[in-house]
Amino acid sequence: MTGRRRSSSPRPSKTHRVRAVCTTAVAAGATMIVGCGVLPGGPGGSREPVTVMTFAPEETQATNMPGMPAMAKAYARWAKSNGGIGGHELRVITCNEQNTATGAAICARRAVKENVVAVVGSYSQHGDAFMAPLEAAGIPFIGGYGISDEEFTSYLSYPVNGGQAALLAGNGKQLAGSCAHVSLVRPDTAAGDELPELLNAGLTESSQDTSADIPAAEDATDYTERALQARKKAADPNWTATASKDRPGCVTAALGERTETFFDSFRRLPEDGRNVRISSVMGSVDQPLIDRTGGRKGPFEGAYITGWYPDASDQRWGEMRKVIRNHAFGDNNIDPADAGVQTTWIAYTVLGAVIRSIDDDRITPGRISHALDQGVEVSTGGLTPTLRWGYEDMLGAPGYTRLVNRSVTFQVVRQGRLVDQKQDFVDVGRTLRDAS
Repeated sequence: MTGRRRSSSPRPSKTHRVRAVCTTAVAAGATMIVGCGVLPGGPGGSREPVTVMTFAPEETQATNMPGMPAMAKAYARWAKSNGGIGGHELRVITCNEQNTATGAAICARRAVKENVVAVVGSYSQHGDAFMAPLEAAGIPFIGGYGISDEEFTSYLSYPVNGGQAALLAGNGKQLAGSCAHVSLVRPDTAAGDELPELLNAGLTESSQDTSADIPAAEDATDYTERALQARKKAADPNWTATASKDRPGCVTAALGERTETFFDSFRRLPEDGRNVRISSVMGSVDQPLIDRTGGRKGPFEGAYITGWYPDASDQRWGEMRKVIRNHAFGDNNIDPADAGVQTTWIAYTVLGAVIRSIDDDRITPGRISHALDQGVEVSTGGLTPTLRWGYEDMLGAPGYTRLVNRSVTFQVVRQGRLVDQKQDFVDVGRTLRDAS
């Protein structure tokens, strides 16, 4: 996360809602929107192409999200095979954001130069660098990963998840029922300073003690000292007066790319008989990380994980998997279990529904943002609650004014796979308001 910037504010919109009236087809566990305006496969060629951009960092020394632009390209090939979206050919431009503010700004300026109608399903920590050029050109930002503050404050941003804030608040709710005490290991940064309050808001809703706050360097190569401190705080029955011998202590870490390094240090600690389980949030731990660290024999077996979406084996991902299988041409960058790939799929689902709701020969940035502002409803086949960005649908809490999807999922690692701990979505809207 980056430092919070609140210069942008939500643009008021009328309460009248434009509905994208969609029908849903379900076959062999696959769900997709098949009717909003003009159907895929309908008359194409007479309508103007629609050009969008997806950007994400690739081949950097830090966070890399190559699956997101790869998913965007596969979606475009799928759309082409179905006659376009509402009769429009979909053209996708991808850009390497390079995990830098300069790279983010370059991608945004390129989007303006290429006359894209939207930036869709993208990742960047540098919202202050990419959002200003997009705002100046009136280009909507649909379905970012949820890692930058501007995604939840800019009047041209339409997030599809609750970002890291929802994950931390949800993680507190998830751990409250399972852990006697909780230690939070988080970056020793201004952005990291906000995380304990979010986690504690979830914990205290269930009358749980607040967490032990363990700040850690975000670029460390070894976390042994912090791991020892976190384990002691989580498992020491003298740490609080409400110790419980029936529940373990829990250590949760939200260090982004360095979460793997932290838990590697944690698992190397000498055994001392303490009953401690580990936890984290999507974006810090995901299925690809679990796989490459040993699966069921790795350090994350039994870990509690808070996510945005259903687990990757859920049948609701069936249509996405079919698109990847038929149109990704074996691209190894696309892992259906990767939260970035999933977010891009949902973002393009939104784009498709909005284009069909407009049902016009020409699609412009202004028409897209207008449809979204007026409350066009988008079904994602159960991967999220119904998404809608009318003014009255937004959380409105300071720092999260644009947040419309307040839901998270509770998952756990069993036999090396992330599976649902709780079947239903969990609403953390009130928790976020309390934290704000």
